Amino acid sequence: MIWHRISTFILKNRVALLAGILVATLFMAYQASRVQLSYEMAKILPRTDPDFALYEEFKSRYGEDGNVMAIGVDTDKMYTLAFFNDWYALNQQIKRFDGIKDVVSNANLFRIIRDDSLSRFRFVPIVARPPTTQAEVDSIRSSIESLPFYEGFVSGGAGNHAHLMAVTFDQKKLNTKNRIDIVRGIKRTVQAFGVRHNVPVHLSGMPYIRTEFTAKVSSEMMLFMALAFVVTAIILLAFFRSLLVALIAIGVVGVGVIWSVGYIVLFGYKITLLTGLIPPLIIVIGVPNAIFLLNKYHEELSRHGNQMRALSLAIEKIGETTFYANLTTAIGFFVFYFTNSPLLLEFGMVASLGVLTTYAMSLILIPIVFSYLPVPSEKQRGHLDSKHITRFLRWVDHIVHHRRPVIYSIIGIAVVASIIGLTRITAIGYVVDDLPHNDPIYTDLKFFEKNFRGVMPFEVSIDAGQDGRVLSPQTLTKIRQMQREFEKYAEFTRPISIVEAVKFFYQAYRGGESKYYILPPALEMSKLAAYAPQLKGSENRFKSHLDSNRRYTRVSFQMADVGTVRIKELVSTLQPKVDSIFNIDRETGQRVAEDEQYTVNLTGNSVVFTRGNDYLLTNLEESTALAIVLISIILIALLRDIRMSLIAIFPSLVPLLITAGIMGYFDIHLKPSTILIFSIAFGISSDGTIYFITKYRDELRNSKVSISQAISHTIRYTGISMFYTAIILFAGFAIFGASTFQGTVALGILVSITLLMGMASNLILLPAFLMTVDKRRSRKKAVGNGQFSVGS
Repeated sequence: MIWHRISTFILKNRVALLAGILVATLFMAYQASRVQLSYEMAKILPRTDPDFALYEEFKSRYGEDGNVMAIGVDTDKMYTLAFFNDWYALNQQIKRFDGIKDVVSNANLFRIIRDDSLSRFRFVPIVARPPTTQAEVDSIRSSIESLPFYEGFVSGGAGNHAHLMAVTFDQKKLNTKNRIDIVRGIKRTVQAFGVRHNVPVHLSGMPYIRTEFTAKVSSEMMLFMALAFVVTAIILLAFFRSLLVALIAIGVVGVGVIWSVGYIVLFGYKITLLTGLIPPLIIVIGVPNAIFLLNKYHEELSRHGNQMRALSLAIEKIGETTFYANLTTAIGFFVFYFTNSPLLLEFGMVASLGVLTTYAMSLILIPIVFSYLPVPSEKQRGHLDSKHITRFLRWVDHIVHHRRPVIYSIIGIAVVASIIGLTRITAIGYVVDDLPHNDPIYTDLKFFEKNFRGVMPFEVSIDAGQDGRVLSPQTLTKIRQMQREFEKYAEFTRPISIVEAVKFFYQAYRGGESKYYILPPALEMSKLAAYAPQLKGSENRFKSHLDSNRRYTRVSFQMADVGTVRIKELVSTLQPKVDSIFNIDRETGQRVAEDEQYTVNLTGNSVVFTRGNDYLLTNLEESTALAIVLISIILIALLRDIRMSLIAIFPSLVPLLITAGIMGYFDIHLKPSTILIFSIAFGISSDGTIYFITKYRDELRNSKVSISQAISHTIRYTGISMFYTAIILFAGFAIFGASTFQGTVALGILVSITLLMGMASNLILLPAFLMTVDKRRSRKKAVGNGQFSVGS
């Protein structure tokens, strides 16, 4: 028998195995020490996805759209001399930070002057130096208010005292570790400004949000690792009544954690919001291996007192069961590999390898270490006879034998109620919905949404199809029409576009009066072009919106974090309208000739985030279904009985259905972080099913007892380990409730509840099913053999 050979091999080669694992673990520890945080946007969409390819092409042409950090204040003192000068100084101070490309606020704007002597426009700073009198400040304010180009960008508009400073990051520093230092430095500088003037300062924008998220991921990974170690150690100490046993079990699982982090480095991955969860997950999932091995070791010792034989039987009996149990757990993670999403692929690959590695370490190290330790005392083995657990298991045994109709009725009601709750689940995601509403990141974002309509990038990419065509009156008119269409939707800010630039130039051309901030007639365009060579080459102030050949341009909007459902509605509504504006002849109503068509696409951070969210939801649903299929196949292969396998699967599905119902009733949205619950929980919950079924079959095969007795023995002996494991898993996943990310909180709490229900389902519903089905089967068999008379 293979597991007998494995048991013999482990115990005969203890020194060699210890030495080999020590060397390998030191190597993995070195790798783990080199792990790095990811500072880039989460890689959700696969590279082959059309939306991702379009966005990457957009960034290669114009640069990152999410590279602006917003600083906001709400004060009526802005245009007082002292405050404005300090605001001006803050602007200059931030601009001197390494990695900052530009800073735009009302303290460093420019106006355009028409210079007839040179037949060109000149860009003149509105604030050339800090003002010295209040009259100068009043003049600055008047100049800014006369320029519609800046309306809604640096101030909140008429009657609104909100003011904004936009900080643009250098692309080279945006996705590196340096970004954290830059953002933190700016944050300290800005907060000091706020303290000096007793004014609340608000920070937002994608660089700031991503930096804060990254910092939280880093700190929470260490927090969860510490909590996982402490919580599991305390529970182990309470169960086994031995500090040494608890430390050994935690130490062995710690080896698995080291290997898991080492895998992240070896595969070239980095710590993300998901991979940061792997170390504490490995601790929580790995400890049950130790519990089952130690319980079996103590159980065998109590029977015959031979230490080496007890260890050998523990490896032999538990090794096979825990192998299949860990395999199903690993599958629950590994199915994410098939989503083709880099974010989930990395998480699934490392988590599944970490689970299997931790299993192997437990199977090898725990028997070896305990073979060198004294035989546990009766007191240390007393947990096998815990009065409270024994009383609970007797109650379980009683209701399974005598209250099965009640069990089925309760489960039936729960399933019906859960299906009703399931229909209430909504699938929606927000950029910052993982944060509590009192978190500064969230409240600051709402400040900018209230006063400036938001800071989330939304872009329109335009390919005019021909060089020079962007600046033609025809194209500019179409862009203006498109912008007017966007104006109908309150979610969008005013655009930044080449059309707005042309209107700005035309206002200057006509003497600076604000009524001329309009798109000039076709005849005026040629006159304007003679004064505006800035629009002809690549080295101009608008190169981020116009390529050197004037074929490509973009229209940039900002928007509120309105959620994926609303963004999908906007995209599906606006995309055909935009295409119609550019490619449908207004007179004939027909599509223009192919060589005259424009290629216009909606893209940007907001669109890609929505597409990524939808992609994850679809693929995670498929992954959950795949996990159920693969685990079912393993159960069939293990049990070699399709009927029993189907019976075994159902108790693991019921907790998932109830959890989905809870999500519906408590309005917990379906999103990537919460849909992870189902495949993870099913994989882990299936462990209990395997433990119970294999012990039950072993009792029937080897002990020659009745079905009723086999069920009772299985509940008695396997129930202890299942109970311990459920408590460990419940407490272990519950630690994620300490997270500042609401998705992680939901993941932890819902998985905890699901696994607790899974334990109850495997201890109560599964044996009830087995008794009902197997007794009917035995009765039919007896009737077939003529053992029952007609009157039976």
